[in-house]
Amino acid sequence: MSLDISVDKDTGVAVVTLNRPERLNAIDLETAAELADVWRAFRFDDPVRALVLTGAGERAFCTGIDRDVVVPQPNSPYMQDDPLLRVGPKSSDLFKPVIAAVHGMACGGAFYLLGECDFIVADPTAEFFDPHTTYGMVSAYESLLMAQRMPIGEVARMMLMGTAERMSARRAHEVGLVSELTEDDGHLAAALKCATVIAGYPTHAVQGTVRALWAAQEAARAHAFAQAPHLIALGNLPAERQAELFAGRRSGGPRVR
Repeated sequence: MSLDISVDKDTGVAVVTLNRPERLNAIDLETAAELADVWRAFRFDDPVRALVLTGAGERAFCTGIDRDVVVPQPNSPYMQDDPLLRVGPKSSDLFKPVIAAVHGMACGGAFYLLGECDFIVADPTAEFFDPHTTYGMVSAYESLLMAQRMPIGEVARMMLMGTAERMSARRAHEVGLVSELTEDDGHLAAALKCATVIAGYPTHAVQGTVRALWAAQEAARAHAFAQAPHLIALGNLPAERQAELFAGRRSGGPRVR
């Protein structure tokens, strides 16, 4: 499996770890299916009352979909298959609190996950960016999800600057994307501390609150998501041209702000 799952029976907290560090925890089709299955399984696991999502290794929380993945698509602009649409907990109807613990890069398709966590804890190594526009792709779902998490100007800058710029953990904390900025390597311990507190509260009150918070976003999210497939179909370059841009990417580090 591409996921590590651990459960502390004493605290009622589970940790879900993306475990593909050699691929910067990028999500392939098997990992996407595993995530959907894990979230749905936890719906029936009553002793687990709160969860933490994190990534293995030193370099990345998650870098989105694996570049080697080939997703067969119908020959129609009206039908698209996006394997990341079911990787988040809310998409699998899990309304137990999920806290993200971020270390290293979080970019592109990682926002499908972060957009469905209840809040985010990060250490100083965390960096957030979206490479879509650089490689001739529309940032649709990622932009829509992040527009519900931070000021629109910050979302616009992140999505439009592509790989040229990254948002630091400090800046992410300033604009509200990250709720707590920890010391080095303190992200997981801080997230577990929060999850343990929440897991100790009455379960139905917690889950009802999570559901209420999500309900506040659902109408706008559903309406916006309905537009995404058409925007992608209209704006994406052909796959072979995207690959050319990716292969010709410039060396040198991006600006971190």
